[in-house]
Amino acid sequence: MDGELNHFDATGDAVMVDVSKKILTERVAVASGKIFISEEVYHAIESGTAQKGDVLGVARIAGIMAAKKTSAIIPLCHPLPLNHCSLNFEMLSDESAVKAVATVKTTWTTGVEMEALHAVSVALLTIYDMCKAIDKRMTLGEIHLEQKSGGKSGEFIF
Repeated sequence: MDGELNHFDATGDAVMVDVSKKILTERVAVASGKIFISEEVYHAIESGTAQKGDVLGVARIAGIMAAKKTSAIIPLCHPLPLNHCSLNFEMLSDESAVKAVATVKTTWTTGVEMEALHAVSVALLTIYDMCKAIDKRMTLGEIHLEQKSGGKSGEFIF
């Protein structure tokens, strides 16, 4: 990992990185994050009694859709053909939180870290949206890349 910033040209203008000469490799990224919630929101999600319906089911679909549309939101991301995207949730009673974990895979010339991070972020925002009528004091946090593999920079584990 060389730390070189390659989203800028010689004059300092932002550019999309040219990946046309890179070889196709399998790339995987896993990202996670949490939403910290009140006991009332926790119970509504866990029991399936939130007014808007299946909170985690809708958040899962929203996160997958977000991964597929990352390049439409993050300006210099390449549109990628995704081979796989999953979103899983863990109810953390000791923290009064929900943890979201996204796994994204592609066989392409650039990685899927942004897609995994975008999936987690949108899934957590969806939980907020679906539960804000119960309590607006939810906090999103700890969104980060857990691991990635493939490509020139190889393996990364947080």
